[in-house]
Amino acid sequence: MAQEFKLPELGENIDSIQVIRVMVAPGGSVAIDQPVLELETGKATIEVPSTVAGTVAAVHVNAGDAIKTGQLIFSLAGSAAAEGKKAAGPAAAAAREDARPPVEKATAAAGRSIDSIDSVDSVEPAKAPAAREDARPPVEKVAALAPTGRKVPAAPSVRRFAREIGINLEQVPGSGPHARVSKDDVKRYAKQLNEARPVAGAAAVGAPLPPLPDFSKWGSVERKKMTVIRSKTAEHMTLSWSQVPHVTIYDKADITELDQLRKQYAGLADEKGGKLTMAVMVCKIVAQALRKFPAFNASVDIATREIIYKQYVHLGIAVNTPRGLMVPVVRNADTKNMVTLSVEIQELAKKCRDGKITLEEIEGSTFTVTNLGRVCGIYFTPIVNYPEVAILGLGRAYEEPTVVDGAIVKRTVLPLSLSFDHRVIDGADGAAFMGWIKEAIAQPLVLALNG
Repeated sequence: MAQEFKLPELGENIDSIQVIRVMVAPGGSVAIDQPVLELETGKATIEVPSTVAGTVAAVHVNAGDAIKTGQLIFSLAGSAAAEGKKAAGPAAAAAREDARPPVEKATAAAGRSIDSIDSVDSVEPAKAPAAREDARPPVEKVAALAPTGRKVPAAPSVRRFAREIGINLEQVPGSGPHARVSKDDVKRYAKQLNEARPVAGAAAVGAPLPPLPDFSKWGSVERKKMTVIRSKTAEHMTLSWSQVPHVTIYDKADITELDQLRKQYAGLADEKGGKLTMAVMVCKIVAQALRKFPAFNASVDIATREIIYKQYVHLGIAVNTPRGLMVPVVRNADTKNMVTLSVEIQELAKKCRDGKITLEEIEGSTFTVTNLGRVCGIYFTPIVNYPEVAILGLGRAYEEPTVVDGAIVKRTVLPLSLSFDHRVIDGADGAAFMGWIKEAIAQPLVLALNG
């Protein structure tokens, strides 16, 4: 039986993991499937169950630690890891170091030279990686290399990441065993390309950020570390804004009739545990619109000059949580009625706020709806959730006087803000999509009749 518990694979592209809470302690017992860690990734807060059972001898991580897949979390009584923890003196450490494979020893030495240069022993082994770095061709020469056709050892998540940022994986020097390429290798290579590219002016894309001033000169300041979710949101929004040529159009829809229907049938959703809000009803209309306008349910593969049209409609619903913005996904939203959608959206939003959402529930969206109506604001520019190509923002509904059949009457309107990727969607197409949604909102019976 296994005597150690190591962090399992949590999903693709999960490279930033922070320990929020350790749920076991030395001397305590642990059972299989018992939650032992609460973690925050760049996508969600999750609990990790144990795959081993026994008495905990040593815990190797603490709350606040940044950890990686495969890292030792705790060991059970009688395990080699627990006994090794008790060993003292440089002799034991040297014995363990000599037992490592050569590649592993070099990798560990390189890590020490960066993180903790506190002895001659920790500095000297770093010469081998430095020599390998010097042997690499210059960035300009590497960038000019034609594809070699060689099979590059890399995880699927690394391959996808390289494709998304337009990097040819064959040109990336791998730092892992057998020249295996990691995501850090891809990032390092992309950074080298960016730094080698001529920059026309300080405002050019890729220009280094100027250093921040010393804000403490003007008063007291406080620095707080970003949460993993906030940090990943910042990275993803930067990627989205830099990769997608945004166009935003604004309009408003008459929701007077739809709101009357919402109030009339809200009880049906309440009975099922949902809540029939205007946002839920708009989500249903958007899901139908995506079937009519498939370009809005697509993604761009710029490397192959292809547009990927998805044959499914998975709506992302932006949810504000104490840890930051999260986007859970309603699968096959176009096949579900409004009551079912209201129940699912309510459940997903609660999971996000309670930190119980799973990774599977926040992946795979094809279009996103974001709603500021509960807070304030009328129109805004929502950022497309890359690699999607469009996003619809809902503002706060308000009443206004409107001319109907020659008479001025009071109507309720909903502000709409549609951002889309101009590489795929032209302005006329964006207007047509917005117009279809407006008409469906204003005349819900037409949607029910025509589908």
